[in-house]
Amino acid sequence: MPALIKLDKLNWSAGDKHILKDISFELNKGEILGIIGPNGAGKTSLLNCLLNQQKAFTGSVRFKGKNITGYSPRELAKSFALVAQKAAPVFNLSVFDIVRMGLLPHKNLFSLDNDFDKHQIELALDKVGLADKRHDSFHILSGGEQQRVLIARALVQKAEILVLDEPTNHLDVYYQHQILALLQGLKITVIMTVHDLNLAAQYCRRLLLLDQGQLIADGAPENVLSSSRLSKVFRLPCQQDTDPLTGKIRVYFHLPRRGQDAGEGRA
Repeated sequence: MPALIKLDKLNWSAGDKHILKDISFELNKGEILGIIGPNGAGKTSLLNCLLNQQKAFTGSVRFKGKNITGYSPRELAKSFALVAQKAAPVFNLSVFDIVRMGLLPHKNLFSLDNDFDKHQIELALDKVGLADKRHDSFHILSGGEQQRVLIARALVQKAEILVLDEPTNHLDVYYQHQILALLQGLKITVIMTVHDLNLAAQYCRRLLLLDQGQLIADGAPENVLSSSRLSKVFRLPCQQDTDPLTGKIRVYFHLPRRGQDAGEGRA
């Protein structure tokens, strides 16, 4: 089966600064891909290129075998749903109205919602556990609840690929795990940037590690998150072990002790 998404030697620059350098990888349907790396590594820029929101890149991004630049914005909206770090201002819209926006790529300007549309909205709200808040104003919800509303909107959008930029940013520990467990249970293709490496290891099947715009490693968390590699990328000594409860890899960073090089780590 051909790859759902294929990047080949993707490069992108902002002025004379090279942000992404020769990024190549393939993504198959149903994968949960976490993109990790230090601040400024190019994670969000990579998402923007995947969504054709970053112009003038070189190399290619192909979706279902076709160059991403060959799709119209409406066509891309039917296949990709984006959940950004922070929700845009939505005035005083209700939760139901926000989720209803997922219907827009599939409707004409003056189309009315039918019973099937309303049922899809109700199903999505039920799936994210917010059916009882359908009439609440979006702006009064907690950060975790707002993220779940936006995921419900993506479900109504019927997108094949859910793209999230730091979905756990600014959330407390409970909501971080709640959101990522929800994504894991959706059974669709997910691409997300993740700041917390241990959350990435627990919930992503596959990780891409970026540093200074380059792809350093690509694979299962236990292969990507080697302490020696992370010590070099994050410039801090790193150790790792296995969580006895989840069986997932865990990593720890610390400031170097006197006389210890910051790049030292124990594999």
